[in-house]
Amino acid sequence: MTVSNERLKAAFARTSGRTALIPYVTAGDPSVAATPQLMHALVKAGADVLELGVPFSDPMADGPVIQRAAERAIKRGTGLRQVLDMVAEFRQTDDVTPVVLMGYANPIERMGQDAFVQFAAQAGVDGVLVVDYPPEEIADFAAQLGAARIDPIFLLAPTSTDERIQKVAQVARGYVYYVSLKGVTGAGHIDTADVAARLEAIRRHVSVPVGVGFGIRDAESAKSLAACADAIVIGSKLIETMEAAVAAASEAGLDDKGADAAAIDAAASWLGGIRQALPDNRA
Repeated sequence: MTVSNERLKAAFARTSGRTALIPYVTAGDPSVAATPQLMHALVKAGADVLELGVPFSDPMADGPVIQRAAERAIKRGTGLRQVLDMVAEFRQTDDVTPVVLMGYANPIERMGQDAFVQFAAQAGVDGVLVVDYPPEEIADFAAQLGAARIDPIFLLAPTSTDERIQKVAQVARGYVYYVSLKGVTGAGHIDTADVAARLEAIRRHVSVPVGVGFGIRDAESAKSLAACADAIVIGSKLIETMEAAVAAASEAGLDDKGADAAAIDAAASWLGGIRQALPDNRA
């Protein structure tokens, strides 16, 4: 029997009546050691759920900002095992905030699905979003995740048909991630009215919360979507903010630890501003 993850259920229960905030960061960026510290800082800044990107050399759904972060992380030796270690370290002092891994099939296939599910459960992972695992082809993997109380999470897009939405609805747990734009992460401008209409159509089939991501770059765009979305997912702008902080720290002559601290402070400050801009209650 598939059992939904309790941390994710509890997180969305706590945010009932307001929009949940889900920041995305790439594991291993700004550094391997700093990633668990960054995760804690984002929670303190108002994150309700954390999406942790698994670095991959060919991230087809990601724009240049997240691609750069993945390249930096891979150069530092960050692979799937190291990402799971980061989650386990985070779990030592935070057993409440859900952590969702977002990435691609290749690292999981290299580890093996059975081993991945086992290690992910041991580390304290709550959900898994694999961009290139279509819902039609992963019934067994989804069942494995469900047995380990890890929620399989799926993307839906403006081009998703009713048939695809129905297939996702059959296997999705935790929440569904609606891609608000055609293209890659960090691209374009959002049509809020179109997103609201698409979410209404999705909710005819999907019973879990629906988060919206891609293209949310500031408080204004986040606030405009808060009226219709169950969650806001922000990644590219958050990573850009850290990139700028690291560059400034390097120019100031700070060492790697100083640059990490600057990046974490900048990320937490920026996310805190987004949290404050989101209304406490949706209409």
